[in-house]
Amino acid sequence: MKKMISLILVLALALCMVPVFAEEEAAEEEASELALMTYAEYAEAEIDAPVYVETYVQATQSWWEDKITVYAQSEDGAYFIYNMACSQEDAEKLVPGAKIAVKGFKSEWSGEVEITDATFEFVEADPFIAEAEDVTAKLGTDELIDDQNKLVAFKGMTVEAYDESGAAFAYKNAENKTDDLYFKVSKDGQTYDFCVEFYLCGNDTEVYKAVEALNVGDVIDLEGFLYWYNGANPHITKVVPAA
Repeated sequence: MKKMISLILVLALALCMVPVFAEEEAAEEEASELALMTYAEYAEAEIDAPVYVETYVQATQSWWEDKITVYAQSEDGAYFIYNMACSQEDAEKLVPGAKIAVKGFKSEWSGEVEITDATFEFVEADPFIAEAEDVTAKLGTDELIDDQNKLVAFKGMTVEAYDESGAAFAYKNAENKTDDLYFKVSKDGQTYDFCVEFYLCGNDTEVYKAVEALNVGDVIDLEGFLYWYNGANPHITKVVPAA
């Protein structure tokens, strides 16, 4: 009798799992058959919807365990592709300007719209490198989010004290400097949080060292990718004295 009850429970559990597997297979099949999308179509897609876009690599974070995170942009818009499936050999080919076709799912995390569970193929094409768009005038406005994930520039920003210590920046990992670097800048009386993303620009890069050399009151120009984390939180790639 106990064996019969156990068998019934196993069968019931198996039957419960069938709809889950069916939904997953349907989603994967829908993604594989999806037509190529423009950026406008991607922007209109619902969160969790399958997406298929062609775009150009602008930068990558460090490759790790057959995955890589890509900052990508085309003439019509930009994408943050999180933990895309990628071999180490292919990761070495994901250089700025390379064109790729990406399939995955549109996702959102703390305001950042990204592509997750992604796969890709290389596409033969002339390289495209985006120029940083000056969005200084959009700081503090609702329009800034329209440029999310693009390579952008901020001009004439004043360095503010990061915390009560009066320091111009802060390490996420002060002990051995193997994590992000944070700093604050202001414009027209408003202060903003910026970041040097360690897996994009490590402690041996010019931008990381430039932020370490900042002093409160310095006026600087910056470039970076307009990442979003509960508001604008750009991943900065360049810091120079204001022109």
